[in-house]
Amino acid sequence: MLTVSIVIPAWNEEERIEDCLLNATRQSQAPKEVLVVDNHSTDATASIVQHFIDQHPDQHVKLLHQDREQGLIPTRNYGLDRATGDVLGRIDADCMLRPNWVEVVSGIFTRDPKAMGATGPVAYYDMPGKRIGLKGDNTIRKAIYRADDGQYLLYGSNMALRATAWRAIRSHVCRDKEDIMHEDVDISLHLIDQGFKTVYCKDMNVGISARRMDTSFTSFRHYMQRFKNTFDAHPQHTREQKPEHTLYAIYPILRAFYPVYQKYLESADINPAERVWIREQMELFHRRDQELDQEDH
Repeated sequence: MLTVSIVIPAWNEEERIEDCLLNATRQSQAPKEVLVVDNHSTDATASIVQHFIDQHPDQHVKLLHQDREQGLIPTRNYGLDRATGDVLGRIDADCMLRPNWVEVVSGIFTRDPKAMGATGPVAYYDMPGKRIGLKGDNTIRKAIYRADDGQYLLYGSNMALRATAWRAIRSHVCRDKEDIMHEDVDISLHLIDQGFKTVYCKDMNVGISARRMDTSFTSFRHYMQRFKNTFDAHPQHTREQKPEHTLYAIYPILRAFYPVYQKYLESADINPAERVWIREQMELFHRRDQELDQEDH
């Protein structure tokens, strides 16, 4: 099986970074390394990561600092450039990986030598109905998150690249100093430019926060405009479906319900990020206990 590095760009993520690392290291197949790339955080992000490293020295978590530029793209690039796995996973610092994520990702690229990028569905861990939400996201994302002749677009919160593919597109990906594009879509289009295959896997699951929906409509509209801006920067590429239309449709519902549900979680003292994959994690622990028992006998 191919090895998988996990790269996590981070800026002021003290609220969720420890949960993110716990999920990234509680895996059925261990990642080769987990690289947290701190980008001038002014909160406790870096110290929390360092404390995690000190408490879990066998988990291959590393703290890197990208101090030259402020921004997601240079921070992402810094981590991907230094990752040593056969496959480079890339998630956000508030993402929670399903316990078999590394195993699934490794399997995708091991079974399909032509696969150069992979992505999958996500579930909102700080909203109710995780399973229904995951099923709905899978249906929508698989159907409309595509470009050109049906090539899948990668989603930054849940994506992986073959290391050789990253090295092939590294000098071509857009810097986007104006910060008006979707960097994950940009990577996808550069992969397609090289004739590389991108794949979608429904079992490649990540829990994400719905906090993006808890913004003003003006802010949300600017974020949605990034889709058009990215394709405008790549006029040789086309798309039949526009994911932003679906997101516009669900925005009012999530915008209204998100703060209400957060108050419930706070009053009940529930950490949703900790609980999102608890059932799957318990199954993993139980399976490992059984394996240890069999070894003892």
